[in-house]
Amino acid sequence: MNRQEILSAVDHTNLDVCAGWDQIRKLCDEAIRYHTASVCIAPSFVKQAADYVDGNIKICTVVGFPNGYASTSVKCFEAAQAVADGADEIDMVVHLGWVKEKQYDLVTEEIKRVKRMCSGRVLKVIIETCLLTVEEKIRMCEVVCKAGADYIKTSTGFSKTGATFEDVVLLKQNVLPSVKVKAAGGIRTFADAQKFLELGASRLGTSTLIKQIEREREK
Repeated sequence: MNRQEILSAVDHTNLDVCAGWDQIRKLCDEAIRYHTASVCIAPSFVKQAADYVDGNIKICTVVGFPNGYASTSVKCFEAAQAVADGADEIDMVVHLGWVKEKQYDLVTEEIKRVKRMCSGRVLKVIIETCLLTVEEKIRMCEVVCKAGADYIKTSTGFSKTGATFEDVVLLKQNVLPSVKVKAAGGIRTFADAQKFLELGASRLGTSTLIKQIEREREK
């Protein structure tokens, strides 16, 4: 697997709370230059970025991020606004309190409602694997499949740890073929990125791989 094949599976990400438009514009330029799958950015930049890239790269944004405990109505509004602003893909965080209380029906219904607000756009569901037991991860695979989401995603990158190889294997084994796996958080090398893809991830969330290439070019 060469670097371009890996980059084509990357959501080139900048969700830094201090990021401004200059950083987001640079992210978009890099994503177009290196042909990544998308850029993943904060909701407040979606319209500006969509206008700027003019269809040359997909725009991904986040909903209920990073804690997931916003009300369902708020998450639905965020998703609808993101779509109206030009987002192609939505990464939403589940309500982890509901997961811990085993209120899986509530989690399922929330994902379904957000999915409707996506109006056909790709929906990725972040379950924050580092905070869940193995049993909870497996149940969330069932929930995400039942709710009709497109991806199950490991992590926000804002919690204790990010993606692990073990979690990607577990998720891949427990989702339907129609649901893909996104690994995110802590993916810092092309070697690790390749392994995540080989283990079953279809998409990677990372901010570092292109930085690595740029550093190499500067030497």
